[in-house]
Amino acid sequence: LSGDINEEVDTHNRMLERMGNDMDASRGVLSGTMDKFKMVFETKSSRRMFTLVASFVVIFLIVYYLTR
Repeated sequence: LSGDINEEVDTHNRMLERMGNDMDASRGVLSGTMDKFKMVFETKSSRRMFTLVASFVVIFLIVYYLTR
């Protein structure tokens, strides 16, 4: 019984380690995305374009959920 418990603990530890590595990779991707957003918001024309695109996305989602 203790051998089975040891196997289960080892399996969970490996799973948690992989999950931690995946979270670190996600954090790196997210920080890169945030850097790109900061760069977009630095210029007024880019900010205006982003607002326009975001508005279209929101309107699309509202229409989608209303027709669903």
